Amino acid sequence: MATPLPIARSKDRGALSDSYEAALSFLYGRIDYERALAMPYGSRELKLDRMCDLLARLGNPQDRLPIVHVAGTKGKGSTSAMIAAVLSAAGYSTGLYTSPHLERLEERFMVDGRACDPGELVELTEVLRPIVAEMDREAEQREAKTGSAETGPTYFELTTAIGWLHFARRRVDAAVVEVGLGGRLDSTNVCLPRLAIITSISFDHMKQLGNTLEAIAREKAGIVKPGVPVISGVTAEGPRREIEKICVARSAPLLQLGRDFDFSYHPAAARDDAARPSIDFVSRSRGVESRRPGVSVGLLGAHQGANAAIALAAVDQLALQGWSIPESAVRRGLTEVRWPARIEVVARRPTVILDAAHNVASIAALVQTLNESFAARERILVFATTRDKQVAKMLELLLPHFDRTILTRYENNPRGVPPDELAASARQLTDEPIEVCPHPAAAWQAARELAGADDLICVTGSFFIAAEMRAQWSGSPFPAVECAL
Repeated sequence: MATPLPIARSKDRGALSDSYEAALSFLYGRIDYERALAMPYGSRELKLDRMCDLLARLGNPQDRLPIVHVAGTKGKGSTSAMIAAVLSAAGYSTGLYTSPHLERLEERFMVDGRACDPGELVELTEVLRPIVAEMDREAEQREAKTGSAETGPTYFELTTAIGWLHFARRRVDAAVVEVGLGGRLDSTNVCLPRLAIITSISFDHMKQLGNTLEAIAREKAGIVKPGVPVISGVTAEGPRREIEKICVARSAPLLQLGRDFDFSYHPAAARDDAARPSIDFVSRSRGVESRRPGVSVGLLGAHQGANAAIALAAVDQLALQGWSIPESAVRRGLTEVRWPARIEVVARRPTVILDAAHNVASIAALVQTLNESFAARERILVFATTRDKQVAKMLELLLPHFDRTILTRYENNPRGVPPDELAASARQLTDEPIEVCPHPAAAWQAARELAGADDLICVTGSFFIAAEMRAQWSGSPFPAVECAL
């Protein structure tokens, strides 16, 4: 397998810390649409010419990598993690690029389950600095000449470039790359992958991607490349038909859940903390049916069963392309995969679950999994979400399944919905007690005071609230703040 290049290490920890903070300041100082109140799509800001220009100046590192490219409304991060885990278990050095991160930027750039080292992030950022400065100058010159708004590379473009550079430097055997937003105009969509995957289509980011599932499917299917096999987990007829049309137009072989492969899901027992869910997988290829019974899955929920089935179909396709992936590696990878803030149990007695569900479909999957796999005397919801989401529908799904609700707002992103606004919606949907907490610290404090040892606390609504709450278990506790009834 690939031998990584040597990585320079700073002997001066103080100097490394300063350099690391400077690197983060540089990256976070760029235009960041993950935190912007208004996110463009289809304008020059998200066209791929600037990303292609940036990568060309870096020597096109993405062209040196065998890539699995993964899009979808939900499930793309988990599916990416599953595929990467299997490839690593098979002995391949495997890069995994995902977004957003929960606690540290380096989480976006993983090799065999280990995040990029801070020193490596500093070095890679230093490679980018002079190129970005040059592109900024050229953008200013074009703007002065044409009068049209021009900018240099954005935060997501730079972090994507860092991912390509990191994997090329480490000489990985494979890179599993998660799409950020959409697909067609996403900064990752500059590669020619070995395999493309579309996990699911549901409503999210409608202002950018369209107000129908068909329109969203067309944007996601923008990752389809001529002749490159596609694995699709999309089952709804309208978006499925759109993906089929694009694959036919681009002569891309298409394997679909429900037609070419399928699964049945067996949930973990509600009263057995050590129990794992499993799936029975069936593949129908070239008229031959093959089965994998009892495949254990390290992530909870029927939706993760679907993601595991997509991952298995992807692994089988890679095997057809000549990759050596033993069955033992397939099963070990799927059993051992871990993916933070995806129905993640971070504590017991009381049971505390973090889930980054942030749209209606993922909230529905969360509720189903809670009902299947968690016994509790009382359930307490901690909820915060983002302005562009279907807030009322999310709350409508959640509230009937909880005895107490605590509404809050994450602090590190201006897109959060004020908790008073959440409360106004929630009180139209339930007569159960609701508390309003101005900060995550207060919400956590209130939840802990309400929960008995046999109860369940679930934190959900956004990646950002999951990240801020997860800091509770990472040595960064919030100060105490009072809530209001």
